[in-house]
Amino acid sequence: MAAWQPGAPDSFAEAVLEVVADIPAGRVMTYGDVAAVLGSRGARVVGQVMARYGSDVPWWRVIRASGQPPVCHEHKALEHYVSEDTPLRSSTGSGVRVDLASARWSPEIRWPDHSNDST
Repeated sequence: MAAWQPGAPDSFAEAVLEVVADIPAGRVMTYGDVAAVLGSRGARVVGQVMARYGSDVPWWRVIRASGQPPVCHEHKALEHYVSEDTPLRSSTGSGVRVDLASARWSPEIRWPDHSNDST
């Protein structure tokens, strides 16, 4: 096991990054969705993880509950949304918004297989 290094993600951060890496092209999750999948209510913590460590995963696929992309990354996110055919909503004055009803994704929950357990 590698020694802990300053600035290295902890296990929660690693779990966030794993969930985000699994989001398919053209689909999105909100910060709260990612937190909920991990059994947490910490949407803001997910945002902090993404801000600090999210550059190596498809960060544009994690959006605000309003359907808006991450703050200060709207233009770059839009490039990704267009290239991935992510469903968008027309919006007046508030920038790009993802159509959450069409684009929201949730990972399949995989329960442990205990069929071979002896009891």
